[in-house]
Amino acid sequence: MLKYLIIFEKTETGYSAYVPDLPGCIATGRTKANVEKNILDAIRFHLDGMKEEKIKYPINKTDAETFVFAV
Repeated sequence: MLKYLIIFEKTETGYSAYVPDLPGCIATGRTKANVEKNILDAIRFHLDGMKEEKIKYPINKTDAETFVFAV
């Protein structure tokens, strides 16, 4: 099983997403639900291409936490 961190960002025109451990694997969308679907499709496409080219899948090296501060 593979596990990759996905970073979502709000933009002026919608949302973007990328996978730090899969360089070049990015997606955009008008809504968060749309970009979620697009990034999952992009990850599958990226991994399929790596498999076809017989390139080893990268190991997950990134992690994330969210901290909430009362200010």
